[in-house]
Parts: sequence; structure tokens; C-alpha cells
Amino acid sequence: MPNLHDSLALTKRSLLRPPKGLGISMLLKYVALPFSLAFILPSVSSSQWLSDPDFDLHTKQGIDHVYNLEFNQADEEFQYIIRTHPEHPAGYFFLAMVDWWKISLDFDNESLDDRFLTKLDVVIDKCDSLLDINPDDITALFFKGGSLGFRGRLHANRGSWIKAANDGRLALPIVRRAFSLAPDNDDILLGMGIYNYYAEAIPEQYPIVKPLMLFFPSGDKKKGIEQLTVAAAKAKYAAVEADYFLLQLNYTHERQYEKALDIALKLFNRYPKNVVFHRYVGRCYISLGRWENAHAVFREILARCDASGGVMAGYTDSSKREALYYLGEYAMNTGKYEESLQNFFRCDELSKMLDKNGESGFMVMTNLRIGFIYDMQMKRDLAIQQYNKVLGMKKFENSYEQAEQCLKVRYTAK
Repeated sequence: MPNLHDSLALTKRSLLRPPKGLGISMLLKYVALPFSLAFILPSVSSSQWLSDPDFDLHTKQGIDHVYNLEFNQADEEFQYIIRTHPEHPAGYFFLAMVDWWKISLDFDNESLDDRFLTKLDVVIDKCDSLLDINPDDITALFFKGGSLGFRGRLHANRGSWIKAANDGRLALPIVRRAFSLAPDNDDILLGMGIYNYYAEAIPEQYPIVKPLMLFFPSGDKKKGIEQLTVAAAKAKYAAVEADYFLLQLNYTHERQYEKALDIALKLFNRYPKNVVFHRYVGRCYISLGRWENAHAVFREILARCDASGGVMAGYTDSSKREALYYLGEYAMNTGKYEESLQNFFRCDELSKMLDKNGESGFMVMTNLRIGFIYDMQMKRDLAIQQYNKVLGMKKFENSYEQAEQCLKVRYTAK
């Protein structure tokens, strides 16, 4: 008979893990970002890096605004950099990163894609002008590599695998060249750490990638984690991004949930408006079985979604759906079946609106759990309708097996 908590753990991992079968584009999706945030490194060759305190101040302030999802304030800081240093690629790159975070909060919305790609083209042009003068200009190498990496990452998210692979092919040697020029810089360790980790981790999880990895340098997960840990502790500009990747790899791949929770809390406390960090706090609590803490977190997320009406960046219907799902789980676990049903009904309605490419894991597992609740309420006819409904949806993990088993034997909580 299906076990509620086993199926929950399976569901949680599947909702957040990367999709299967993406080949080399999967690697690109996870390692494009590293090459983009080892930005301005004053400790390396002062003739190539700006040693301007005003530039440094506005850059840091802008980056903090990006992580706190305060996009208007970030735009102002980066526009200032462009006005004061029009030939430097930094301001243009960071403006593009504002759009990247907007895109990443809702990947179903493609309205910003063209603007984002156009901004990256401007960065690449600025870098090429610098590289024409000095092929070893570290600033230009970093920002060009980062721009190509982000462009490839967007193409990967859009399913344009050939374009994504080509951007990765172009970006990697540029970034490795920059690393060879400044191997001891803590900010640079961000990019190398992410590459080292995922170049080993992704082929392990997706064996189809292994033949393609012959064209890429080998990876080392342990070394990658060590490099990211140093970057998180010591990097001047890339520390937050290093922590963010340590959070993701500890949560999704290593399943070190205590470590992930510590990082999630650290990031969310520093950037309390960032819904991505907020959601990770709740997910980590669930993974650790700390349901009371998770309940409080997702109640707050739901309240922010309802209060902001979508105005607060990221606290949109997608975040609301996740909150409702886990609040439904909590109510179900504590025997509050009517409350649970109301949360699951709302989650299902949002899924109908959000799911554009077939049923999501949220929709499938929500409907399965509605069946569980009906069974526990002794409403067998309604439960059977739900299980048959699940069998008519896209298969998600073991949803078919659970539904078929519950058609044979009424679900009871354990």
C-alpha cells in the first residue's frame, strides 16, 4: 500500500530535479552560470581592472539589489556605471543579469528573451573591442565568456540544444584562458568550482552525456565543492553566487539537507525579498521532516503572494502553487482533510492555468492526494474517480503505480 511520506519524498525530489535526457545541453544549463559571475577582480593586474571606489560601490550595491529582486534599484546602479564607464562591459552585463533574474523567476514567460539576448550582444561587442587591443584582457575574457554562457543557458532552457552547445563550445576556452591568467583569484574559483562539480555529477546522473564529455575537460566533484566553499567564504563579488550553487548541489544532488538549510537561511536572511531563497528554506525543512517549520514558511510565502498580487517579484502564481501544495500536505498529514482539500483544489486550479506543456508534477501529485483524502474520508467513489483521472494524465514518477494500487485497495494513512 502506498506510503504517504515515501511518496512525498519522491515527489519533492522530482519536482525540483532537472529533466532527463537533455544530453550536453544539461551540462550547459548548469555550468553556463559559473562563467558569468566571477566579474571584477581588482587583485588581478590593476592595469586591466578598474580601481575606482565609486565603480566598486555601485557595482556591489547593484548586485545586492539584483539578489534581493529589487530590479528598479539595480537598473539605476548599473545605468550609472554605464554613464561613468561607457566602454567597460560591466554595466551592460549587469543590466542583462537583471533580465536574467526576471526570466528565471518565470521560465514560461518568453517575453524578455529578445531583450536579454540583445543586451548580451552589446556586452560581447564591448568585449571584442577590448580583445582586439589586448587578447589577454581579463575583463573582456570574463564578460565575454559569461555572456556566451548565459546565452547558452537560455537556449538550453528553451530547448535550442544546438545553439546552447555552440555557445558552450565558445565560452569554455575563453573562461579557461582567464583562469590560466589568474588561477589564485577566489572569485574565479566560482566558475571553476561549478564546472568541476557538474562535469562529473551530470554524467553520473545522465549516462547519455558521457560520450559527449570526451570533448570537455574532466570534472572532479570533491574539488568543485572545495573551490565553491572557498569562493563562498572569500570571493569579493562571487560569494553569494557560490553559496547559491552550494545550496543547489547540496539539496538536489548531494542530498545534504542540513547543509542546504544552513545556506538557504543565510541567503534568505541577507536577501529577505528573494522568493527563490525563501522557497528553498521551506523545501529544506520538508526534506528534513521539519513540517512545523515548513508550514510556517509556506504560509508566509502564500501570504506574500496574496498580499502583493504579483507585484512583489517572484511571489506569483508559481510560488503560490508550491505553497498550496505543501500546505495541503501538512494539513493532510495532521488529519485536517477539509483544509487539505481546499489547498489542493486551489493548487489544481493554478496548475490548469500554469501548465502549458502537459500536466506538471504538482498537478499529478495533487490529484493523487485528493484521491488519498477521499479514501480516508470513506468516499470511495470519489477516490476512484481521482485515481482514474491520474491514470489519464502524464505519468509522473510512480503516479500510475500508486493510482493502480489504490484502485485495488483503499488508501489508508500509515
